[in-house]
Amino acid sequence: MSAQPQQTNGVTVTTHGVVFWLWAPFATSVTIMGDFNDWSETATPLVHHAHGYWRVTVKEASVGQQYKYCIVAADGRLLKKNDPRALQLTASGDNAIIVDPDFDWQDDSFTLGPAYDQVIYELHIGTFNRPDASTSGTFDTAIEKLGHLAALGITAIELMPCSENWMDRWWGYTPDYLYAVESAYGGRHALMRFVREAHKRGIGVLLDVVYNHLSPDPGLDLWQFDGWSENGRGGIYFYNDWRAVTPWGDTRLDYGRPEVRQYITENVRMWLRDCHVDGLRVDSTHYIRNVLGRDNDPETDIPDGWQLLRDITTTAREASPDALLIAEDSASNRLVTEPVSAGGLGFNAQWETPLPYLLREVLGPGDDSQRDISRLSDFLQACDPANPASRAPFSRIIYSESHDADANGRARLNEEISPGDSDNLEARRRSGLAAALILTAPGIPMLFQGQEFMEEGSFSNWRALDWDKAAKHSGIILLYRDLIAARRNLRGHTPGLQGGLAEVLLCDEETNLLAYRRYAAGDAPGRSTVVVFNFSSAVRSGVTLPLPADGEWHVRLNSDWQGYSADFAGTESNSITAAGGQASITIGPYSLLIYSQDT
Repeated sequence: MSAQPQQTNGVTVTTHGVVFWLWAPFATSVTIMGDFNDWSETATPLVHHAHGYWRVTVKEASVGQQYKYCIVAADGRLLKKNDPRALQLTASGDNAIIVDPDFDWQDDSFTLGPAYDQVIYELHIGTFNRPDASTSGTFDTAIEKLGHLAALGITAIELMPCSENWMDRWWGYTPDYLYAVESAYGGRHALMRFVREAHKRGIGVLLDVVYNHLSPDPGLDLWQFDGWSENGRGGIYFYNDWRAVTPWGDTRLDYGRPEVRQYITENVRMWLRDCHVDGLRVDSTHYIRNVLGRDNDPETDIPDGWQLLRDITTTAREASPDALLIAEDSASNRLVTEPVSAGGLGFNAQWETPLPYLLREVLGPGDDSQRDISRLSDFLQACDPANPASRAPFSRIIYSESHDADANGRARLNEEISPGDSDNLEARRRSGLAAALILTAPGIPMLFQGQEFMEEGSFSNWRALDWDKAAKHSGIILLYRDLIAARRNLRGHTPGLQGGLAEVLLCDEETNLLAYRRYAAGDAPGRSTVVVFNFSSAVRSGVTLPLPADGEWHVRLNSDWQGYSADFAGTESNSITAAGGQASITIGPYSLLIYSQDT
C-alpha cells in the first residue's frame, strides 16, 4: 500500500504552476473551476490517487485567482465546494483564493520569554479598535494600538479565533474553515503583518483555535463534503454517530480518522511555522476528549480525542519548541498539563476557569462582612508544594475577566460591582484589587481588552471598545502599568513576584485583610515580595503583619495613591522595619500594598 500523501496545504504554488490536492474518498470524479479556466466545470479534472486523494497541476493558475471544486458524489449529485484547506476566501465566502506563499518577515526572530515573565492580553480583532462603526475592526486597525499594549507591559496577545467564520461579526468560535483567516479582519497577510508588528514591539502572539466543533452553518462546505454520510450526519470530516453531538451542533470532527487528524495537526503546524504565532490556546479541550465535557466518565470519553490532544501538543513542539500551549479544560484535571511521556496531554497551562466567578462573588455587590476572603487564600495555596493536590504555579492562566466571564449573561467585573455606574469609585477600587490579585498571585496573568480603562457593560462582538475611556482613566491605566512592572520585576525591586511559590502570612476574615509572600525556591527570605490586601472600605491601621525577614521593608506600590485616581483616599503607608518577624502597617480602603527589601 502506498504511503498517505503528506500535504501542508491544499494548494502549493510552484514555478511550474499551482498544485491542487483534495481528499474526497467517496467522490466518483473531481474537477476544479476558477479564473484560470473561465470557471469551466469540466475543463480541468483531477487525477485519483491512493487513500481517496485527488491531484492536478494547473499551469495557468496563479496567485490571487479564485477557484472552487466540483465533486460528483456516488449518487450522481454535483457538489460545488470550497477547498477545506483554503488559506483565504473572498469577502463573501463564495470562493477560495490562491494565496501568495511569500511574505516579508523582515528578519523576524522573536522568541517568547519564560512563563514567569508573561502577562497576556486577550483581545477580539473585530472590536478591539474599530474606528468605523459600520465595519469590523481589522488586524491593521489593531496594529494602531500595539503601542498602548507595549507601554502597559504586555508580553503576549491572545487573539480570539481568527479562522474564517460564518458570521463576519462574531466571537470566532464557530469556524467554517480552519486554515483561512477571516476576510473581514483583512485575511492571511494582514494576520502576518499583525504578528510581525507585535514582535517588533516585544510582544508575542497566541492564537485561539477551535477543534472541538465546526460551525452549525447549514451551508458548511465540510458537511457531507463528497456526498457520503451515515445516519444523515456530517460525512467524512465528522463523527457520524452519537459522538458528533456537541452543545454547539452535531459537528464534532472525527478524531479517529487519520486524514482528519492530519487536517487538524497540520493546521497547528501552519499557524506556528508559517504565520509565526508564538503559541496556541485550544478551545474547550474537555469537549475534544469527552462527548459531554466531563472528567472521569469513561462511558462518554473519546479515546481518539485524548490522542488528538497529545498529537496537537507534540506537533506544536516539533514546529516551535518554545510555543506556549494553553488548554481551556477542567481546571482541576492535572493530566492536561502533564507531559505526554507521563501520560498527560502536554499543555503548558490551562485557563483557571472558576477564578473570575470567585472574584465576582468576593468583590461584587454586598456588605464587606459577606466577603469570604478565605476562598482567595485557598486559591493562592493551590500551588503550595505541601498541598497533595498542588499544581505547578505557571500551569494556570489566571484572570478576572475574559470573553466568557464578561458575557453569557454576565458582565465585566466593574459593571457587576456597580451596575449602571461601572467607573465609580467602588468599581475602580475593587476591580483594581482583582487585577492586582491576578498580577501578584502564582500563575500566568491575563487581562481582557479594555479592563485597564474601565470598559463598561458586557463583552459583545458588536460593541467596539471605547478608547476615549483610556484618556479618562489614565490613572487606572498607570496602576495597571505599575502592577505589571512589579509582576515582571521591571524595576528590580520585586523579584519574588516571578517566583513560583506563595505563602499566606495573614488571612483575617473579621477585618478582610489578606497578605502573602511570593518567592522562588531556595531564595533567601529577604528576596521575597510581600503583598497585602484590604478587602474592606475601612482604613486599617496598627495592623500586625508577619514578615519573612527582619529589617527594613519598602513600599513599592500603594494602590490608594491619588495619582491613580484623585478620589482615592491617599492613605499614607510608609516603609516599615520588621523585628521578631513582624511589623505594624497602615493600609487604605479597598487597596493593596507591595513590600520588598533592598536586594
